[in-house]
Amino acid sequence: MNQEEIISSIMLAQLGISRPMAMYELYSRVGSAAKIVNAREHIREICPDISDRFVKLLSTLEQFRKRAEEEMEYTEKHRIKVLCMPDPNYPQRLKNCPDAPMVLYSLGNANLNARHTVSIVGTRHCTAYGRELVQAFVRDLKNLCPDVIIFSGLAYGIDVSAHRAALDNGLSTVGIVAHGLDDIYPRTHRDTAAAMLKNGGLLTEYTTHTQPKAHNFVQRNRIVAGCTDATLLVESARKGGGLITCRIAQSYGRDVFAFPGAVGAEYSEGCNNLIHNNTAGLITSAEDFVKDMNWETSEESKKKRNQGIERTLFPDLSPDEQRVVDVLSKNNDLQINTLAIQSDTPIARLSAILFELEMKGVVQTMAGGTYHLLTL
Repeated sequence: MNQEEIISSIMLAQLGISRPMAMYELYSRVGSAAKIVNAREHIREICPDISDRFVKLLSTLEQFRKRAEEEMEYTEKHRIKVLCMPDPNYPQRLKNCPDAPMVLYSLGNANLNARHTVSIVGTRHCTAYGRELVQAFVRDLKNLCPDVIIFSGLAYGIDVSAHRAALDNGLSTVGIVAHGLDDIYPRTHRDTAAAMLKNGGLLTEYTTHTQPKAHNFVQRNRIVAGCTDATLLVESARKGGGLITCRIAQSYGRDVFAFPGAVGAEYSEGCNNLIHNNTAGLITSAEDFVKDMNWETSEESKKKRNQGIERTLFPDLSPDEQRVVDVLSKNNDLQINTLAIQSDTPIARLSAILFELEMKGVVQTMAGGTYHLLTL
């Protein structure tokens, strides 16, 4: 990438920050940011049908040059990568979207064009149920697809839970932020963001000193959706940013999935509505997700499934606990009544055993009251 193309791209991005679709269409037709800048006074010779309004906007383009040069100086000093459309490191999935940003600013070491990518989104007011779903999903996904990258928005709730679960399991994770990379919002997530730079990174379309205003969060959702193969909604109220991301992902032709929740629960209503309206696929585990995505799992995980559960993965289990695990290893995701019959254990005793197994990280209570053996 030559300097002129980068500077021109930053200038056009600043001009088109609120009109990404129009700017993307213009760039697609011309094929070069520098060419647009150089031809701005006679752009109709290249694009005869361009609107009068856009011609007028382009006539003001030069006022953005100084800001673009300052941004270039800042990025070079702080080792921020400037990703323009022709850059092979620009997320190619996003590049195919009709409102892709002209420029992205990136920190970290993430491969934004990894083979497998998924965004995990949801409410900022997540419950313990939501956090546990994220933790179990990411942990199991690591075993099935160890090369997957987790994208989210570094916000409170489900977003940061997804990033932290990825880091805990050694997965690369990328946060799409709604401000410049000279700061982190919310500030309570600075430590998480710092850890992400070592295994993943941060990505934004906003220049330095851009404040995290409300409309920025809505606009950045298209990047969360566009960078990934699929979007997974974990918890959401009837309205929320996660639902916006899902709608955008669907408009891009990407897969959308949701975990179901309890009927009447405030932060399950959005997920349940998506599933009911057939706008999201219902999943209850990482295995469901991988199967529905037709992702090839790792040879190691295939071997483990063929051999059955490796007992060395479990903590010490009592004979009663082992009997319950043996049942779930043959037929996972059972209701407690069925599990009681198959394990020949009274329900009162079984409830205590399942509680101990949950504390040991062996089983997880899933949607619908089923019990899932985590190490399958």
